[in-house]
Amino acid sequence: MNQHLISTTDALATFCASLRGAPYVTIDTEFMRERTYYSKLCLVQLGGADQAVAIDPLADGIDLTPLYDLLADTSIIKVFHAARQDIEIFAQASGRVPTPIFDTQVAAMVCGFGDSISYENLASSLAGAVVDKSSRFTDWSQRPLSDKQITYALGDVTHLRIVYEKLAAKLEATGRAEWVQEEMAVLTDPATYRVEPYEVWKRLKLRADKPRRRAVLREIAAWREMEAQRANLPRARIMKDEQLVDIATHAPTTTEELTKLRGLPSGFAEGRHGTAILEAINRAMALPAKDCPEGEARRIMPNGSGAILELLKVLLRQISDEHGVAAKLVATSDDLERLASEDTPEIKTLQGWRRQIFGETALALKNGDIALIVKKNKVTTINV
Repeated sequence: MNQHLISTTDALATFCASLRGAPYVTIDTEFMRERTYYSKLCLVQLGGADQAVAIDPLADGIDLTPLYDLLADTSIIKVFHAARQDIEIFAQASGRVPTPIFDTQVAAMVCGFGDSISYENLASSLAGAVVDKSSRFTDWSQRPLSDKQITYALGDVTHLRIVYEKLAAKLEATGRAEWVQEEMAVLTDPATYRVEPYEVWKRLKLRADKPRRRAVLREIAAWREMEAQRANLPRARIMKDEQLVDIATHAPTTTEELTKLRGLPSGFAEGRHGTAILEAINRAMALPAKDCPEGEARRIMPNGSGAILELLKVLLRQISDEHGVAAKLVATSDDLERLASEDTPEIKTLQGWRRQIFGETALALKNGDIALIVKKNKVTTINV
Protein backbone atom coordinates (compact mmCIF):
# COMPACT_ATOMS: atom_id res chain seq x y z
CA MET A 1 0.00 0.00 0.00
CA ASN A 2 1.19 3.51 -0.77
CA GLN A 3 2.69 4.93 2.44
CA HIS A 4 1.27 8.35 1.62
CA LEU A 5 -2.34 7.11 1.57
CA ILE A 6 -4.36 7.43 4.80
CA SER A 7 -7.33 5.10 5.08
CA THR A 8 -8.04 4.91 8.83
CA THR A 9 -9.42 7.40 11.34
CA ASP A 10 -6.48 6.89 13.72
CA ALA A 11 -3.90 7.63 11.02
CA LEU A 12 -5.88 10.68 9.94
CA ALA A 13 -6.13 11.99 13.50
CA THR A 14 -2.39 11.50 14.02
CA PHE A 15 -1.48 13.35 10.83
CA CYS A 16 -3.88 16.23 11.50
CA ALA A 17 -2.49 16.54 15.04
CA SER A 18 1.01 16.87 13.58
CA LEU A 19 -0.15 19.94 11.66
CA ARG A 20 -1.50 21.78 14.70
CA GLY A 21 0.45 25.01 15.14
CA ALA A 22 1.49 25.14 11.48
CA PRO A 23 1.10 28.58 9.86
CA TYR A 24 -0.62 27.03 6.86
CA VAL A 25 -1.63 23.77 5.17
CA THR A 26 -2.18 23.08 1.49
CA ILE A 27 -5.32 21.27 0.35
CA ASP A 28 -6.85 19.85 -2.82
CA THR A 29 -9.57 17.32 -3.62
CA GLU A 30 -10.47 14.82 -6.29
CA PHE A 31 -14.18 14.30 -6.76
CA MET A 32 -16.82 13.03 -9.16
CA ARG A 33 -20.05 14.83 -10.05
CA GLU A 34 -21.11 13.51 -13.42
CA ARG A 35 -23.79 11.22 -11.99
CA THR A 36 -24.82 13.01 -8.80
CA TYR A 37 -26.21 16.35 -7.60
CA TYR A 38 -23.72 16.57 -4.75
CA SER A 39 -20.03 16.08 -5.46
CA LYS A 40 -18.74 12.67 -4.40
CA LEU A 41 -15.52 13.27 -2.47
CA CYS A 42 -13.03 10.63 -3.61
CA LEU A 43 -9.69 11.87 -2.30
CA VAL A 44 -8.33 14.70 -0.15
CA GLN A 45 -4.72 15.82 -0.46
CA LEU A 46 -3.32 17.55 2.61
CA GLY A 47 0.15 19.01 2.99
CA GLY A 48 2.20 20.62 5.71
CA ALA A 49 5.57 22.36 5.50
CA ASP A 50 7.52 19.17 4.73
CA GLN A 51 5.02 16.34 4.40
CA ALA A 52 1.90 15.51 2.43
CA VAL A 53 -0.64 12.71 2.38
CA ALA A 54 -3.67 11.60 0.42
CA ILE A 55 -6.73 10.80 2.51
CA ASP A 56 -9.20 8.18 1.28
CA PRO A 57 -12.72 9.30 2.28
CA LEU A 58 -14.17 6.14 0.70
CA ALA A 59 -12.21 3.79 2.99
CA ASP A 60 -14.40 1.55 5.14
CA GLY A 61 -15.13 3.07 8.54
CA ILE A 62 -13.03 6.22 8.16
CA ASP A 63 -14.30 9.31 10.02
CA LEU A 64 -13.16 12.62 8.52
CA THR A 65 -13.91 14.65 11.67
CA PRO A 66 -10.18 15.24 12.43
CA LEU A 67 -9.81 16.76 8.96
CA TYR A 68 -12.91 18.93 9.34
CA ASP A 69 -11.68 20.13 12.72
CA LEU A 70 -8.34 21.08 11.18
CA LEU A 71 -10.07 23.00 8.38
CA ALA A 72 -12.07 24.92 10.98
CA ASP A 73 -8.96 25.86 12.99
CA THR A 74 -8.79 29.65 12.60
CA SER A 75 -5.09 29.76 13.52
CA ILE A 76 -4.09 27.89 10.35
CA ILE A 77 -4.38 29.30 6.83
CA LYS A 78 -5.86 26.80 4.40
CA VAL A 79 -4.26 27.18 0.96
CA PHE A 80 -6.23 26.12 -2.13
CA HIS A 81 -5.97 26.75 -5.85
CA ALA A 82 -9.36 27.66 -7.37
CA ALA A 83 -10.97 27.04 -3.99
CA ARG A 84 -14.68 27.36 -4.61
CA GLN A 85 -15.57 23.77 -5.53
CA ASP A 86 -13.31 22.31 -2.83
CA ILE A 87 -14.83 24.55 -0.17
CA GLU A 88 -18.35 23.75 -1.35
CA ILE A 89 -17.62 20.04 -0.88
CA PHE A 90 -16.30 20.53 2.66
CA ALA A 91 -19.15 22.87 3.59
CA GLN A 92 -21.74 20.35 2.38
CA ALA A 93 -20.03 17.39 4.05
CA SER A 94 -19.21 18.96 7.42
CA GLY A 95 -21.61 21.90 7.70
CA ARG A 96 -18.60 24.17 8.23
CA VAL A 97 -16.74 26.45 5.81
CA PRO A 98 -12.93 26.26 6.10
CA THR A 99 -11.46 29.54 7.35
CA PRO A 100 -9.19 31.43 6.95
CA ILE A 101 -8.28 30.54 3.38
CA PHE A 102 -5.87 31.66 0.67
CA ASP A 103 -6.77 31.02 -2.97
CA THR A 104 -3.63 31.04 -5.11
CA GLN A 105 -5.65 31.54 -8.31
CA VAL A 106 -7.13 34.78 -6.98
CA ALA A 107 -3.77 35.86 -5.58
CA ALA A 108 -2.15 35.19 -8.96
CA MET A 109 -4.71 37.45 -10.65
CA VAL A 110 -3.84 40.20 -8.18
CA CYS A 111 -0.14 39.63 -8.84
CA GLY A 112 -0.36 39.98 -12.62
CA PHE A 113 -0.50 36.36 -13.79
CA GLY A 114 -3.56 36.98 -15.96
CA ASP A 115 -7.14 35.72 -15.79
CA SER A 116 -7.76 32.38 -14.04
CA ILE A 117 -4.28 30.91 -14.47
CA SER A 118 -4.15 27.13 -14.18
CA TYR A 119 -2.38 25.36 -11.36
CA GLU A 120 -0.02 23.70 -13.84
CA ASN A 121 1.11 27.04 -15.30
CA LEU A 122 1.43 28.65 -11.89
CA ALA A 123 3.44 25.72 -10.51
CA SER A 124 5.69 25.88 -13.54
CA SER A 125 6.18 29.63 -13.27
CA LEU A 126 6.76 29.90 -9.53
CA ALA A 127 7.95 26.46 -8.45
CA GLY A 128 9.68 25.28 -11.62
CA ALA A 129 7.54 22.15 -11.43
CA VAL A 130 6.29 20.00 -14.29
CA VAL A 131 2.86 18.61 -13.42
CA ASP A 132 1.94 15.27 -15.01
CA LYS A 133 -1.69 15.74 -16.07
CA SER A 134 -2.22 12.20 -17.38
CA SER A 135 -4.13 11.08 -14.26
CA ARG A 136 -6.40 14.11 -14.05
CA PHE A 137 -9.44 12.56 -15.68
CA THR A 138 -9.21 9.09 -14.19
CA ASP A 139 -12.13 7.68 -12.20
CA TRP A 140 -11.17 8.67 -8.67
CA SER A 141 -14.00 6.63 -7.18
CA GLN A 142 -12.49 3.31 -8.30
CA ARG A 143 -10.41 1.34 -5.81
CA PRO A 144 -7.61 0.54 -5.42
CA LEU A 145 -5.92 3.78 -6.42
CA SER A 146 -2.63 3.35 -8.26
CA ASP A 147 0.70 4.75 -7.09
CA LYS A 148 0.66 6.94 -10.20
CA GLN A 149 -2.67 8.46 -9.19
CA ILE A 150 -1.43 9.14 -5.64
CA THR A 151 1.78 10.72 -6.93
CA TYR A 152 -0.19 12.95 -9.28
CA ALA A 153 -2.62 13.94 -6.53
CA LEU A 154 0.13 14.78 -4.04
CA GLY A 155 1.71 17.09 -6.60
CA ASP A 156 -1.34 19.31 -6.27
CA VAL A 157 -0.38 20.18 -2.68
CA THR A 158 3.42 19.84 -2.62
CA HIS A 159 4.12 22.42 -5.35
CA LEU A 160 1.36 24.57 -3.86
CA ARG A 161 3.60 25.32 -0.85
CA ILE A 162 6.14 27.19 -2.97
CA VAL A 163 3.41 28.86 -5.01
CA TYR A 164 1.73 30.11 -1.84
CA GLU A 165 4.91 31.35 -0.19
CA LYS A 166 6.04 33.26 -3.28
CA LEU A 167 2.62 34.82 -3.89
CA ALA A 168 2.24 35.76 -0.21
CA ALA A 169 5.66 37.40 -0.26
CA LYS A 170 4.82 39.35 -3.40
CA LEU A 171 1.49 40.51 -1.96
CA GLU A 172 3.22 41.67 1.21
CA ALA A 173 5.91 43.50 -0.77
CA THR A 174 3.35 45.28 -2.95
CA GLY A 175 0.90 46.02 -0.15
CA ARG A 176 -1.83 43.99 -1.83
CA ALA A 177 -2.47 41.34 0.82
CA GLU A 178 -5.70 43.10 1.81
CA TRP A 179 -6.89 42.95 -1.80
CA VAL A 180 -6.86 39.16 -1.66
CA GLN A 181 -8.48 39.14 1.78
CA GLU A 182 -11.46 41.07 0.37
CA GLU A 183 -11.96 38.27 -2.17
CA MET A 184 -11.54 35.55 0.45
CA ALA A 185 -14.43 37.04 2.44
CA VAL A 186 -16.78 35.91 -0.33
CA LEU A 187 -15.32 32.40 -0.44
CA THR A 188 -15.64 31.93 3.33
CA ASP A 189 -19.23 33.19 3.48
CA PRO A 190 -21.59 30.20 4.00
CA ALA A 191 -24.20 31.97 1.84
CA THR A 192 -21.91 31.50 -1.17
CA TYR A 193 -22.58 27.76 -1.06
CA ARG A 194 -26.25 27.85 -0.14
CA VAL A 195 -28.61 26.93 -2.98
CA GLU A 196 -32.06 28.49 -2.67
CA PRO A 197 -34.43 26.40 -4.84
CA TYR A 198 -36.79 29.33 -5.41
CA GLU A 199 -33.92 31.45 -6.80
CA VAL A 200 -32.72 28.92 -9.39
CA TRP A 201 -35.19 30.09 -12.07
CA LYS A 202 -33.24 33.33 -12.48
CA ARG A 203 -30.48 31.45 -14.30
CA LEU A 204 -32.89 30.26 -17.00
CA LYS A 205 -33.81 32.29 -20.08
CA LEU A 206 -37.56 32.48 -20.57
CA ARG A 207 -38.92 33.42 -23.98
CA ALA A 208 -41.86 35.86 -24.16
CA ASP A 209 -41.24 36.72 -20.53
CA LYS A 210 -44.40 37.53 -18.57
CA PRO A 211 -45.03 37.64 -14.79
CA ARG A 212 -47.28 34.56 -14.75
CA ARG A 213 -44.85 32.55 -16.81
CA ARG A 214 -42.04 33.61 -14.51
CA ALA A 215 -44.12 32.35 -11.58
CA VAL A 216 -44.56 28.99 -13.31
CA LEU A 217 -40.85 28.78 -14.10
CA ARG A 218 -39.98 29.60 -10.50
CA GLU A 219 -42.21 26.84 -9.16
CA ILE A 220 -41.12 24.09 -11.53
CA ALA A 221 -37.43 25.04 -11.30
CA ALA A 222 -37.69 24.88 -7.49
CA TRP A 223 -39.40 21.48 -7.76
CA ARG A 224 -36.59 20.18 -10.00
CA GLU A 225 -33.91 21.51 -7.65
CA MET A 226 -35.44 19.88 -4.59
CA GLU A 227 -36.06 16.63 -6.48
CA ALA A 228 -32.44 16.58 -7.70
CA GLN A 229 -31.25 17.14 -4.14
CA ARG A 230 -33.54 14.44 -2.77
CA ALA A 231 -32.49 11.87 -5.34
CA ASN A 232 -28.87 13.12 -5.49
CA LEU A 233 -29.02 13.24 -9.27
CA PRO A 234 -27.83 15.92 -11.72
CA ARG A 235 -30.53 18.47 -12.53
CA ALA A 236 -30.59 17.43 -16.19
CA ARG A 237 -31.37 13.85 -15.18
CA ILE A 238 -34.58 15.10 -13.59
CA MET A 239 -35.43 17.56 -16.36
CA LYS A 240 -33.38 19.60 -18.82
CA ASP A 241 -33.36 23.40 -18.75
CA GLU A 242 -35.02 23.69 -22.15
CA GLN A 243 -37.84 21.40 -21.01
CA LEU A 244 -38.47 23.60 -17.97
CA VAL A 245 -38.60 26.70 -20.15
CA ASP A 246 -40.94 25.01 -22.63
CA ILE A 247 -43.32 23.95 -19.85
CA ALA A 248 -43.26 27.45 -18.34
CA THR A 249 -44.01 28.97 -21.74
CA HIS A 250 -47.07 26.78 -22.36
CA ALA A 251 -48.14 26.34 -18.71
CA PRO A 252 -50.18 23.14 -19.15
CA THR A 253 -52.65 22.50 -16.34
CA THR A 254 -53.81 18.98 -17.23
CA THR A 255 -52.10 15.68 -17.94
CA GLU A 256 -53.44 15.79 -21.50
CA GLU A 257 -51.92 19.22 -22.13
CA LEU A 258 -48.59 18.17 -20.61
CA THR A 259 -48.52 15.05 -22.82
CA LYS A 260 -48.70 17.22 -25.96
CA LEU A 261 -45.46 19.05 -25.20
CA ARG A 262 -42.51 17.91 -27.27
CA GLY A 263 -39.31 16.63 -25.73
CA LEU A 264 -40.79 14.93 -22.68
CA PRO A 265 -40.15 11.18 -22.25
CA SER A 266 -42.95 8.77 -22.97
CA GLY A 267 -45.13 8.30 -19.90
CA PHE A 268 -43.65 11.32 -18.12
CA ALA A 269 -46.93 13.23 -17.90
CA GLU A 270 -48.75 10.27 -16.36
CA GLY A 271 -46.01 9.51 -13.84
CA ARG A 272 -44.96 10.90 -10.47
CA HIS A 273 -42.91 13.71 -11.96
CA GLY A 274 -45.73 14.75 -14.27
CA THR A 275 -48.09 14.99 -11.30
CA ALA A 276 -45.57 17.09 -9.36
CA ILE A 277 -45.07 19.42 -12.34
CA LEU A 278 -48.81 20.01 -12.71
CA GLU A 279 -49.15 20.70 -8.98
CA ALA A 280 -46.32 23.24 -9.23
CA ILE A 281 -47.96 24.92 -12.22
CA ASN A 282 -51.30 25.11 -10.45
CA ARG A 283 -49.62 26.74 -7.44
CA ALA A 284 -48.11 29.35 -9.73
CA MET A 285 -51.39 29.95 -11.56
CA ALA A 286 -53.19 30.50 -8.25
CA LEU A 287 -50.78 33.19 -7.07
CA PRO A 288 -52.09 36.77 -6.85
CA ALA A 289 -50.60 38.89 -9.62
CA LYS A 290 -48.67 40.96 -7.08
CA ASP A 291 -46.80 37.83 -5.92
CA CYS A 292 -45.54 36.87 -9.37
CA PRO A 293 -41.78 37.48 -9.61
CA GLU A 294 -40.47 40.51 -11.40
CA GLY A 295 -38.16 40.00 -14.32
CA GLU A 296 -34.64 41.34 -14.48
CA ALA A 297 -34.79 44.96 -15.48
CA ARG A 298 -33.44 45.49 -18.94
CA ARG A 299 -30.64 47.99 -18.97
CA ILE A 300 -31.24 50.67 -21.55
CA MET A 301 -28.03 52.42 -22.41
CA PRO A 302 -28.65 56.19 -22.72
CA ASN A 303 -27.58 57.92 -25.91
CA GLY A 304 -23.83 58.42 -25.85
CA SER A 305 -23.14 55.89 -23.13
CA GLY A 306 -21.94 53.35 -25.68
CA ALA A 307 -18.95 55.56 -26.44
CA ILE A 308 -18.37 56.05 -22.70
CA LEU A 309 -18.38 52.29 -22.27
CA GLU A 310 -15.66 51.90 -24.91
CA LEU A 311 -13.53 54.55 -23.18
CA LEU A 312 -13.96 52.76 -19.85
CA LYS A 313 -12.80 49.51 -21.44
CA VAL A 314 -9.65 51.23 -22.69
CA LEU A 315 -9.05 52.78 -19.27
CA LEU A 316 -9.53 49.41 -17.57
CA ARG A 317 -6.98 47.78 -19.85
CA GLN A 318 -4.51 50.62 -19.28
CA ILE A 319 -4.85 50.59 -15.50
CA SER A 320 -4.81 46.78 -15.26
CA ASP A 321 -1.61 46.65 -17.28
CA GLU A 322 -0.09 49.45 -15.20
CA HIS A 323 -0.85 47.73 -11.90
CA GLY A 324 -0.24 44.19 -13.11
CA VAL A 325 -3.65 42.87 -12.08
CA ALA A 326 -6.19 40.86 -14.07
CA ALA A 327 -8.74 43.19 -15.68
CA LYS A 328 -11.74 40.95 -14.98
CA LEU A 329 -10.89 41.02 -11.27
CA VAL A 330 -11.07 44.83 -11.28
CA ALA A 331 -14.32 45.19 -13.24
CA THR A 332 -16.68 42.86 -15.09
CA SER A 333 -18.46 43.73 -18.33
CA ASP A 334 -21.65 44.30 -16.34
CA ASP A 335 -19.78 46.64 -13.97
CA LEU A 336 -18.55 48.73 -16.90
CA GLU A 337 -22.01 48.89 -18.49
CA ARG A 338 -23.56 50.10 -15.26
CA LEU A 339 -20.74 52.57 -14.71
CA ALA A 340 -21.31 53.97 -18.20
CA SER A 341 -25.09 54.27 -17.89
CA GLU A 342 -25.76 55.01 -14.20
CA ASP A 343 -24.69 57.93 -12.02
CA THR A 344 -23.76 56.04 -8.84
CA PRO A 345 -24.15 52.29 -9.40
CA GLU A 346 -23.67 49.95 -6.44
CA ILE A 347 -20.91 47.79 -7.89
CA LYS A 348 -17.74 46.24 -6.49
CA THR A 349 -15.68 48.35 -8.88
CA LEU A 350 -16.53 51.42 -6.79
CA GLN A 351 -15.59 49.76 -3.51
CA GLY A 352 -12.39 48.95 -1.65
CA TRP A 353 -9.14 48.52 -3.54
CA ARG A 354 -10.93 48.48 -6.89
CA ARG A 355 -12.14 52.04 -6.34
CA GLN A 356 -8.63 53.11 -5.39
CA ILE A 357 -6.90 51.87 -8.52
CA PHE A 358 -9.72 52.16 -11.10
CA GLY A 359 -13.08 53.38 -9.83
CA GLU A 360 -12.09 56.95 -8.98
CA THR A 361 -10.28 57.39 -12.28
CA ALA A 362 -13.22 55.89 -14.18
CA LEU A 363 -15.61 58.37 -12.55
CA ALA A 364 -13.26 61.22 -13.38
CA LEU A 365 -13.15 60.10 -17.02
CA LYS A 366 -16.92 59.77 -17.19
CA ASN A 367 -17.39 63.22 -15.63
CA GLY A 368 -14.99 64.87 -18.06
CA ASP A 369 -12.32 65.70 -15.47
CA ILE A 370 -9.65 63.69 -17.28
CA ALA A 371 -9.08 62.49 -20.83
CA LEU A 372 -7.29 59.58 -22.48
CA ILE A 373 -4.41 60.24 -24.82
CA VAL A 374 -1.70 58.19 -26.52
CA LYS A 375 1.81 59.25 -25.56
CA LYS A 376 4.96 57.37 -26.57
CA ASN A 377 2.81 54.50 -27.84
CA LYS A 378 1.03 54.15 -24.49
CA VAL A 379 -2.46 55.12 -23.36
CA THR A 380 -2.37 57.55 -20.45
CA THR A 381 -4.63 60.10 -18.75
CA ILE A 382 -4.37 63.88 -18.57
CA ASN A 383 -6.30 66.42 -16.55
CA VAL A 384 -8.80 68.47 -18.54
